[in-house]
Amino acid sequence: MTPTENSPENMNNQTSPDTQARPHPSDFTPHPPVDLPRIQAAVREILLAVGEDPDREGLLNTPDRVARMYAELFAGLRQDPRQHTQKAFHENYDEIVLLKDIPFYSICEHHLLPFVGHAHVGYLPRGQVIGVSKLARIVSAFARRPQMQERLTTQIAEFLMAEMNARGVAVVLQATHTCMTIRGAQRPGAAMVTSAMLGIFRKDARSRAEVLSLLKS
Repeated sequence: MTPTENSPENMNNQTSPDTQARPHPSDFTPHPPVDLPRIQAAVREILLAVGEDPDREGLLNTPDRVARMYAELFAGLRQDPRQHTQKAFHENYDEIVLLKDIPFYSICEHHLLPFVGHAHVGYLPRGQVIGVSKLARIVSAFARRPQMQERLTTQIAEFLMAEMNARGVAVVLQATHTCMTIRGAQRPGAAMVTSAMLGIFRKDARSRAEVLSLLKS
């Protein structure tokens, strides 16, 4: 059972910065529309640079395909994740809300290669909850942009902490990075795990143990 809001073990936590609403990871400023012709021209130059013929049949439409693909993969640059928290439900519920195994894909900003995995997102509400699908959409909004897994984990956690005024947020991401599985170190099967614990999940050992046990179950 998670300690109650006014229990003695949590009295000190209420004044901690981690238990208060955090600011957004950054104020959202939508990026300009994707410049498809510019991407197409760049892809054509890449094909020429590696010694290929961009005019041969198999590659003729590749620049257009890649441009449209990037528009999809980086759609998060033009999505405000706050749209997914505008509709909250006031509920007298003070236990952990956890959504596990949320599939996500993102693009490593160092090599522009994908990393793919699953996110586990939990929060301890303070009088309001959001629809379960919104958690998955928030993960996607932050994932679909040039990213680092460490930053992605923190952004999701801090955003929920701020938007939901939650008592605590726990985010764990596990992903496989093709930038190290198909190049460089070339270690297929290696998975990277990152976590962010905010609020009561960082300060209170019993609450942290409870959410971690739910993640492992």
